[in-house]
Amino acid sequence: MTLRFEGSYLGAGAKLSDRARLECKICWWVYDPASGDESRQIEPGTPFAALPADWRCPQCDGERDQFMVMDADGAVADADEADRPTQPGRDPAVYARERGTLIAEAFRDIHANKMRDTPFANRSLTVEAIGFRPHGNHVLGILVVPWFMNLILMPGEGEDWSRFSVGDRRVVAFPSGEYEFVFNRREPAGDYFACSLFSPMGDFTSQLQASDTARAALTALFDRAHHELGDQAGDIRRLREEEIAAEDEVRAAAEAESEPQGSDRPAKAPTRRGFFTAGLAGSGEEVEARTNTTEPAE
Repeated sequence: MTLRFEGSYLGAGAKLSDRARLECKICWWVYDPASGDESRQIEPGTPFAALPADWRCPQCDGERDQFMVMDADGAVADADEADRPTQPGRDPAVYARERGTLIAEAFRDIHANKMRDTPFANRSLTVEAIGFRPHGNHVLGILVVPWFMNLILMPGEGEDWSRFSVGDRRVVAFPSGEYEFVFNRREPAGDYFACSLFSPMGDFTSQLQASDTARAALTALFDRAHHELGDQAGDIRRLREEEIAAEDEVRAAAEAESEPQGSDRPAKAPTRRGFFTAGLAGSGEEVEARTNTTEPAE
């Protein structure tokens, strides 16, 4: 896969497929011709090259000639490959794994020197980087530490994120929905955005359970079955939460009836409600509590 490069559109509309999707280099908002742009009353089916001359990114107001060409999978489109400059570097998959190793190294140091003996840290868990892979021009994976599990988005090789400041927030779209990420910077990993999935981690009873949950979360992230669309997103979310909460209550009652008093059964694994609601942009005070935290709940 060839890495995207800054401003790959640059007004070259004649070279674009009518179905080509393009991504804003500033905020990562994607223009999809199949959807158009409701904010500017751009009808579905309108190619990027046919957008009005004064059209700008509806999310950050970025200029249209700084959009980057994507294919259906979020990678650089194959068209006109010979005309497109490339960035030198190692295989993107190898680079992504290296970034995962570096951020795990940074948090192993934090665990050893700051967090190991705190009440926030689950003594059954260790630091682990899960599934770090190329994601468009970026690197995506999950970081498991004894006090949180976060989705991590890092810059691809040669990508400059120096314009971001610690605490900056970005909503990033995935097939399953939109998720709010918060920017941070930590050596030796460097720049990254993080989205909280679980914090604290007290419900996990083993590293294997945490690792399996992280892999399942990465799979679900790209599952369109979880996607909440349109103005009814809030209602859909509330209905789903109520449904899952009711199921969990019934299950808990059944388990309680079947257990002898004084049972030493381990703590339950995180509920489905916890997974489906964690990290959703716009989920109100719960998201604010997770993302406006100090070091232990990063």
